[in-house]
Amino acid sequence: GAGGGTDTIMRKIVSLIEKELPVSMFSVNKPGAASATGPNDVMNSKPDGYTIGNLNYGSVINAVWEELIPGYELNKLNFVALITQEDDAIMVSPAAPFQTFDAFIEAAKANPGEIRVADQGIGSRVYLQMLRIEEMFGVEFNKISYAQGGSAAQREALVNGEVDAAITSLGDFAPLLQSGDAVGIVEFSSQANPAYDVPTITELGHGGLLSGSFITLAVPAGTPADRVKVLEAAIYRAHQSSDFQSWLAGIGVAGSWLGDADVEGFIEEVQAREFAFLNRLREQGILD
Repeated sequence: GAGGGTDTIMRKIVSLIEKELPVSMFSVNKPGAASATGPNDVMNSKPDGYTIGNLNYGSVINAVWEELIPGYELNKLNFVALITQEDDAIMVSPAAPFQTFDAFIEAAKANPGEIRVADQGIGSRVYLQMLRIEEMFGVEFNKISYAQGGSAAQREALVNGEVDAAITSLGDFAPLLQSGDAVGIVEFSSQANPAYDVPTITELGHGGLLSGSFITLAVPAGTPADRVKVLEAAIYRAHQSSDFQSWLAGIGVAGSWLGDADVEGFIEEVQAREFAFLNRLREQGILD
């Protein structure tokens, strides 16, 4: 959806990739089906190198595991690059009675099912992270899903007081964190994000709760190898530019890079880990 973290990052890098190619580029928002509607269109596009899609956690994990779109299969794509990885975090209002993760957990223990937390849809990456937190600490939250609109809807909900907290990446909440309208109480990483003064979950002694998102780029399977290489090189130059890297640093996002030869292995590792957890939840009856 327009205004979310993935959309914002993609529009920035597209503006830079375009400078590396002899053709113009434009972005098209295709929300729906756990961010899989756009990639599904790419799967069914002509493999000529002129249609590129971005895939995030939802389109790689949720859409595949839940079989949201008939015929949606990642082997119909050729992954070209991974451009970002972002650790998830919990943000709260500066007026919330809990301003640390420990206080957040204690409040949940004292008020089972009452603390409202904005996620991005049942079964989404951050929804699953909340389930992990509930399981680890023996607590229950009122998980409120904003499946449409992504992080933009979560930001609005926190500012309007519809929720007490929100879970997504720090970068998704950069404007509110910078303005003081949101406070990060924990980042689910092992290394602190230098752009924000937010404790990591590893610092707090719960290293098993690491969680994060990513953005990859792909073209239809069967796209000629020489065209894939042209796109990979253009994306790489845009990614490594001081313009993109400094912009990412300003919003607190890690500009990770994997090229055509390595992205598929990364996707397979993420799927193996997340599918195992999802299958366990299904066996326990937590997910249908």
